[in-house]
Amino acid sequence: MRRCPWWVPVLFLVLTVGQLVVATFMPGLAQFEGKAFGSRLAAYPALMLVVPAVWWRMHRDQGAVVPWGAFALIMSPFLIDVTGNSLDLYDRVIWWDDANHFVNWALLCGGLGLLVRPQLTPRWVLVLAITGLGAILAIGWELGEWVSFIRQGTELDTAYTDTLGDEALGTLGALMAGVALATRRAS
Repeated sequence: MRRCPWWVPVLFLVLTVGQLVVATFMPGLAQFEGKAFGSRLAAYPALMLVVPAVWWRMHRDQGAVVPWGAFALIMSPFLIDVTGNSLDLYDRVIWWDDANHFVNWALLCGGLGLLVRPQLTPRWVLVLAITGLGAILAIGWELGEWVSFIRQGTELDTAYTDTLGDEALGTLGALMAGVALATRRAS
């Protein structure tokens, strides 16, 4: 299997932070209004780097091959989210938000699953662990959205239905990642 080069997750981080800076400090761009981009500028880079930092801390003296591909998968949902906002896809494409919750959780949990797959056997345990982790992360994400911009924003009337749908789609994306990792031979 071809390895992901180190610069891919670095590029994802740089592109995400660059767009967050524009969204936070360029006034008058309607697609960014009321969506807590100041909070995202602080949170997204931290969330993108927490797993690589923990991995590095645990494996730095072991000479392990750095899992750049897993890190890229974990970072990609943040880039996709910010790019979707930059291109105003959340407001212009009716299915964009739903697709993001499914696909982004599949990517995120796929990356996390690659990191834990060697330790989890049998395969069904991997599927349950990745799905459960994805569900927990989906709930946490929705709580973060609620605190940062929904409870005082314009989306309050539709928040309950949207939140339930987002949590379900995120969990299904995590399930898909778990099944894909369990059925694919480790390499």
